[in-house]
Amino acid sequence: MSRLFMFEKPLGMRDTLPELYDKKHRVRTSISETMKLWGYQFIETPTLEYYETVGAASAINDAQLFKLLDKEGHTLVLRPDMTAPIARVAASKLLEEDLPVRLAYSANVFRAQQREGGRPAEFEQIGVECLNEETVTCDGEVIALLISSLKKSGLAKFQVSIGHVGFAQELFMQILGTNGRATALRKFLYEKNYVGYREHVNSLQLSSIDKQRLLKLLQLRGGEEVLESAFEIIENGKGRDAIVELKELWAVIKDYGAEEHVKFDFSIVSHMSYYSGILFEAYAGNVGFPLGNGGRYSLIEKFGKKASATGFALRVDMLLEALGDIELDNNTHCIFFSQERRKEAFELARKMHEQGEKAVLQEISGVKNIDSFTKRYAQTTYLIGGRGDE
Repeated sequence: MSRLFMFEKPLGMRDTLPELYDKKHRVRTSISETMKLWGYQFIETPTLEYYETVGAASAINDAQLFKLLDKEGHTLVLRPDMTAPIARVAASKLLEEDLPVRLAYSANVFRAQQREGGRPAEFEQIGVECLNEETVTCDGEVIALLISSLKKSGLAKFQVSIGHVGFAQELFMQILGTNGRATALRKFLYEKNYVGYREHVNSLQLSSIDKQRLLKLLQLRGGEEVLESAFEIIENGKGRDAIVELKELWAVIKDYGAEEHVKFDFSIVSHMSYYSGILFEAYAGNVGFPLGNGGRYSLIEKFGKKASATGFALRVDMLLEALGDIELDNNTHCIFFSQERRKEAFELARKMHEQGEKAVLQEISGVKNIDSFTKRYAQTTYLIGGRGDE
């Protein structure tokens, strides 16, 4: 291997050093335990999937898929998300009895990045999927679980913004007439480019009333009061059905006592084509990207099973950024020993381990600077033999 690449990693890949690993483990554990308490069972799926099934169903841009060939010439992909693999498993093995299924996962996903993007190509998601359950109460449960998970991770200040695929889609169709004409507006909304959205709306050949309806979409953000305001810009049809659904959802969230962290935002859209209803995103003030997102989707139907589902995925790296400094438990004993008293040191470490205490063993002759070494540990340092002969 060329020395030029000896210490380099593939584009977008990152090393996780011990301190960061411990922080991720702590956050992951707190969220996982919360999900289990709510009745969600963890599942694992392969890192590699077939391109023609999971790769095509994932709705991730094809250019972002990591592809390779197996020995039979089949195209494989590194899983770009977890929703599609879980939909595959559910459709083939878990929905035979036609009952609701609650699943959870914690896994790395892979999406190729442009060199100038500076984003990770491999990152960890932790999330849930509530499958074969079509009620708005289920959507409310998933949002309430998201809020509970963020609280358990230690995050105090955050907001979950909720929208609905059907509202913006119906508004655009009523005014613009075709899906193609609406694509540009959806792209501006997905990218949060509200200046570009306004400029594009003003450039369209529309009546002033229709332009105002499109522009008012950006103002439909806030609490329960915006639900009534939304009726003013949408005509009869699926758009009004979406508002009714959101009103029902608000009642569910209030019953959970989770309304403090919830706001409505009718401008939320997704690049994931399989979303079919309620959408939501989680934000914290000091992070520029969503910590996580989710919503109602119909992806399972692509695997031959007619079933609706809802779920969310949290980005562990984004959540760690939002949490800032996390104090770690570094209460580890360090036991130095000489060869002559090795067995005695091993016995001391064994007793500590049995009591649930952390203890690291280090032969004195194997470290050059004992003082520097011991600074890593917050608990007592034991010297058995050698210097001090303790």
